[in-house]
Amino acid sequence: MGPVASWSYTVWLVLPMDRVPTTELLDHDAGSAQEVATALADLRRINRWFGGIATTMAMIRQVVRSTGKANFSWLEIAAASGDVPRSARDRLAKSGIRLTVTLLDRAPSHVVKANPGVVADALALPFRDASFDLVGCGLFAHHLSPEQLVRFVDEGLRVARVAVLINDLVRHPLHMAAVYAGMPLYRGRLTRHDAPASVRQAYTLEEMRGMLARTQADRVEIARHYLFRMGAILWKG
Repeated sequence: MGPVASWSYTVWLVLPMDRVPTTELLDHDAGSAQEVATALADLRRINRWFGGIATTMAMIRQVVRSTGKANFSWLEIAAASGDVPRSARDRLAKSGIRLTVTLLDRAPSHVVKANPGVVADALALPFRDASFDLVGCGLFAHHLSPEQLVRFVDEGLRVARVAVLINDLVRHPLHMAAVYAGMPLYRGRLTRHDAPASVRQAYTLEEMRGMLARTQADRVEIARHYLFRMGAILWKG
């Protein structure tokens, strides 16, 4: 049984994973107020430890290099408690990059009152054309179907002056294995459900590249980052 089990496990790790759309509990606040707060705290730790903040910072530095500018207004979609944009803003300020951040989320319970925030639908942004330099999102794209993702990006491009930034997961069997290995780190019931669900419904780089080619972006840059993260920059013409 030992050799057979080992061989089966190895095959599972190298076989491709089909995408499985799944409802995530935090999306619908499917828990008590304390459980939602714990899930948001888990999400903040995941972004700090496993590449979420670093991926966003890398994309913004690329925008700075490409534009020659270092001062941007930034709308973060599905921002939850806003940990990623606020942390990126504070860290990048040390190198002279200035970001003015506005948060948007459809759940009022996710928006921290201490930050400028808007409660609205990501697919119908309540802003005029070219209202912000940058429109970004973190761990949101995998929640969308391919058709919704194209619609979201085009809506973001309408509101942006410079680019739309997508920070998301890469679907891969090794990523799923890492998520299950990290279960002891998750403090909340919602996170223990949502973490593997997120990987199951995430996109590969090839899938993402194909969908983004259908948007109104003038140019697309997409790269893989630390620990199964992807970063995509969609430039506005």
